[in-house]
Amino acid sequence: MCTLEKRGRIFILTITGSDEHRLNPTLMDAIQSALQRVRAESASSSALITTAQGKFFSNGYDLAWAGTSKARRELMNSKLQSLVTDLISLPIPTIAAVSGHASAAGFILALSHDYILMRSDRGFLYMSELDIKLVIPPWFISLVDRKIGSPKARRAVVLTAAKITAKQAVELGIIDSAHDSVNETVDSAVRLGEELARRGWDGHVYGQNRMRLFAKVLDEIAPDTTESTQSRSRM
Repeated sequence: MCTLEKRGRIFILTITGSDEHRLNPTLMDAIQSALQRVRAESASSSALITTAQGKFFSNGYDLAWAGTSKARRELMNSKLQSLVTDLISLPIPTIAAVSGHASAAGFILALSHDYILMRSDRGFLYMSELDIKLVIPPWFISLVDRKIGSPKARRAVVLTAAKITAKQAVELGIIDSAHDSVNETVDSAVRLGEELARRGWDGHVYGQNRMRLFAKVLDEIAPDTTESTQSRSRM
């Protein structure tokens, strides 16, 4: 499912395997378990990088697993809400090293990090809901609104379901930088993580400030999920 490596001051969370990394409860639980370890072991001089093996960062929810079950779809949404809330409250800087396609909920997972770096030789960012006749959840829209500043870029993402390459994403201000290969993307993420970790910011303050920045997103997420994570962030 995923691995967690500590490389000096940097935690590297890697979604493993060569599949599409569809977000089902099993994978999201594994990622969240890794985040709990990061929360327990991190210091003020730490940073987290999330990346993935294969040609997909994540191709979104596991719709095949959910089938026509409303309960399963609601469970996936609840699990992702909890996972994103944990990322928002994490007391260290976070970087998504997008190694391939990031679609729908997979795009949301990437957007939930403080910084996004992406390989330019493969992959695109794609909010596919319009093309597959699904209404985007309000909290997805709130996160898009918070992370993507340009109305032109938000229109491309939400209202045209554009498949956005790394180069285009840099131009639209969606990601921070594009790199020639997956290895260069991860290496650049490590350098950025080390630079951020050297700042030695107070983790509690960092996490609380991020939570205030994303207050509208957290307000859209189930109150019990938000309260639970806020309690953890105060520990």
